[in-house]
Amino acid sequence: MKNTLKIGNAQGFWGDSPGAPAKLAAQQPDLDYLTLDYLSEVSLSIMAIQQEKDPELGYARDFLDVISSLIPLWKKGSKVKVVSNAGGLNPLGCAKACEKILRKSECSLFKIGVVTGDNVLDLLKADADNSLYSNLETKQSLKTIVPRLVTANAYLGSKPIAEALGGGANIVITGRIADPSLTVGPCAAHFKWNWEDYHRLAGATIAGHLIECGTQVTGGISTRWLEIEDPAHIGFPIAEVFEDGSCNITKPSGTAGKVTQETVKEQLLYEIGDPDNYLSPDVAVSFLSLKLEQRRIDCIHLSGAKGKSPPRTYKVSATYRDGFKTEGLLAIFGYDAYKKARKCGEVILQKVKDAGYDLERCNIECLGSGDIVPGVFTDKQQNLLECVLRVSVADPRREALECFAKEIAPLVTSGPQGVTGYTTGRPSIRPVFGYWPCLVNAVDIFPVVQYLII
Repeated sequence: MKNTLKIGNAQGFWGDSPGAPAKLAAQQPDLDYLTLDYLSEVSLSIMAIQQEKDPELGYARDFLDVISSLIPLWKKGSKVKVVSNAGGLNPLGCAKACEKILRKSECSLFKIGVVTGDNVLDLLKADADNSLYSNLETKQSLKTIVPRLVTANAYLGSKPIAEALGGGANIVITGRIADPSLTVGPCAAHFKWNWEDYHRLAGATIAGHLIECGTQVTGGISTRWLEIEDPAHIGFPIAEVFEDGSCNITKPSGTAGKVTQETVKEQLLYEIGDPDNYLSPDVAVSFLSLKLEQRRIDCIHLSGAKGKSPPRTYKVSATYRDGFKTEGLLAIFGYDAYKKARKCGEVILQKVKDAGYDLERCNIECLGSGDIVPGVFTDKQQNLLECVLRVSVADPRREALECFAKEIAPLVTSGPQGVTGYTTGRPSIRPVFGYWPCLVNAVDIFPVVQYLII
């Protein structure tokens, strides 16, 4: 057994650099695993729209291109394994699509592990009065939106991933999985950790948390981003995990970006809530005893993570239909650009109201004046010579937004002088999906692992 496991992450979200996985695997030939994270909180609602049109879809189709891009490396002898939540609502469908690609390319001796069991939509619908299913943020009862529910998926832990890898899988495709668990699973399988080895699981969870967002830990969106040389080629991160759960965070040599105490600490504190009680399905982690040490250039060693038993509930990410949305843009040039833009936005909304539609939600922004982050800049820049007007609206009635979309272009001749930027045509109207976070009892969740053999 190797005493160090090298796990790289080459997708931080659905839409991240499509060529990154093959590039990272080529840059680091001794990589053991590639983890690929495709699911944000509302990604599954987009996949639900896909699946309504074609029942065989419902997964991140970009993942198929990734598998195709890795085939030349596998044929040359690469042993890198892939763990990804790209399966979305349809992990088995995603796996079967991958199977076709691998067979067509004459890749053999592959075993795809498929993890399902995260879909809890029927469970929630059957007991909408259950207080566990109330919105974690608003405390609103689930029964208020049950008819509009589209998806509901529990964040599974690393156990089914470890099971699939222990069963010989080269590729593991899952639905909703807690982001760090994509890393914990390979570690638990490789080092054969006990599931009550909480300190080691905590260390691997830290490693997974640090690399789950791709290049964020190697310099992406860092405070000193402008100091990075060649930001177009920032290297994706690698976690070198040791048997005791400690790890090095690094990146391939020769790639741009940086791994420093600063970049690691910034990612460490990203979306964690209570640093003394970071909850995952595998373990509850305390960050307070962590030690960070610079081992070499672009390499930070982390140790001292403490863990305890995980919560008895799993978090659920549910989505529901919440009407429609659209937004219109105009550029305003000349003296008093801010005042003109603001008045133009008010005129558009007034015309919609005159047509009989009192829109449920609307927002006028004058981009360039400080409106992107309202309340942050108390001294707004109102003496501008140019700015971009963005008016965003949402409403349950599609016809109300169609009315709005028709009232933007008329400002070209009825608005102030200096109106431009209208050549893209009327804005498109898109469905809105609300996010509903809640909990389910862990004992009600039954992950299933199955295999496709090539």
